[in-house]
Amino acid sequence: MRIRDPIHGTIHVADGEKAVVDNRFFQRLRHVRQLGFGDLAFPGATHTRHAHSLGAMHAASRLFDSAFQQIAMPADCRERMRQAVRLAVLCHDIGHLPLSHASESIAPLRSALALPEWIPGDRAAQASHEDFSARILLDSELTPVLERVLAPVGVAPAALASLVLGVDPPGGAAFVCGGKDYGPLLRQIVSGELDADRIDYLLRDSLFTGVTYGRYELDWIVENLLPAEIDGRVHLALSKTAIFAFEDFLLSRFHMFVSVYYHHTSVNFDEMLRRYAQDCPGEISIPVDMERFVECDDVWLAWWLRKSQNVWARRIVERKGFKLVAQATGRDKEYDFPVLDQALTDAGLEHFQIDSFGALSKYFAADENGPSLYVVDPATGLRTPIAEYTPLYERYAEAIRLTRLYCRPDQAQ
Repeated sequence: MRIRDPIHGTIHVADGEKAVVDNRFFQRLRHVRQLGFGDLAFPGATHTRHAHSLGAMHAASRLFDSAFQQIAMPADCRERMRQAVRLAVLCHDIGHLPLSHASESIAPLRSALALPEWIPGDRAAQASHEDFSARILLDSELTPVLERVLAPVGVAPAALASLVLGVDPPGGAAFVCGGKDYGPLLRQIVSGELDADRIDYLLRDSLFTGVTYGRYELDWIVENLLPAEIDGRVHLALSKTAIFAFEDFLLSRFHMFVSVYYHHTSVNFDEMLRRYAQDCPGEISIPVDMERFVECDDVWLAWWLRKSQNVWARRIVERKGFKLVAQATGRDKEYDFPVLDQALTDAGLEHFQIDSFGALSKYFAADENGPSLYVVDPATGLRTPIAEYTPLYERYAEAIRLTRLYCRPDQAQ
């Protein structure tokens, strides 16, 4: 199957992958907007997780092919890993809740999903969309479909879930070939400093919001990817000749967060959705039963909001957000939000404050698997962890805090 895409051109989908795309769990993503309430600020931002997931799978193939072109391995190993990373990226967002990140505040506890023990994490914490993705991959009607598709290459759905979650697969041998573990590299393609997810969403979100911040030199970055083997584990690396393109890519994501993903209108409506769920705990909840979850999309949420008489739900439906009266970052020293908050309280004005944090990277620090990306000097072969190579990490080591104060519009003057 061939799909025409406004970002990547033609996207090729193999017959087995088509079976996954046609499954109702993936088709559900047609009704989950990529940017949640983002279209209230950017009217063109009505694109979906469905289109993004297809684009990210295409990007994963480009990253894989570039990084593996210098690796000599048997054809069956290469095909196993390529198929696994394509399907993992295709399904990486399959567990997204309605309006994507907007409804994460009303997610159930991780313990309710009954995830297997090999998946780490606090069961008492709130479930993430990755947790839901893992549950769908491991225990839903999509699971036998994946088993059939993956059987020819000898991979189990659990291996896909491990790539999505960024952990070693159960058994540990799914991505080992010739005594080398390629798991770190594959996980970095799925979720890392330079992953297929970011590769696609920055360009896609930039196009549909009409801003320029998310654009970068994709071809130059892809053409300069390399493998880096360290102690028998193979990691993703970038030639130093593409470091300026990478820094542009990194800043593109940072600027998109500050200007688009944390736009004051989106943040405003996210907070009202949270308050609606808090006010009416028995009225709306994200189902953990997979047969009910497959129907849990933006249309489902809109139905509950329209049905509700809760004041916050009515404001969301009628697009009557609170009015932004003050906003600042940590660099705006003249703002004293506790004083502003107290003044509004003393005046009897209904208001709320929201703090958003825009970080350059969530992969700043190396974990037990090592740095998120290496920079390689092609002339000498020397490898340097990315955080030690570019000064951007030092400059943006701390997240920028965006503080906003909103007031009920009929009270704001």
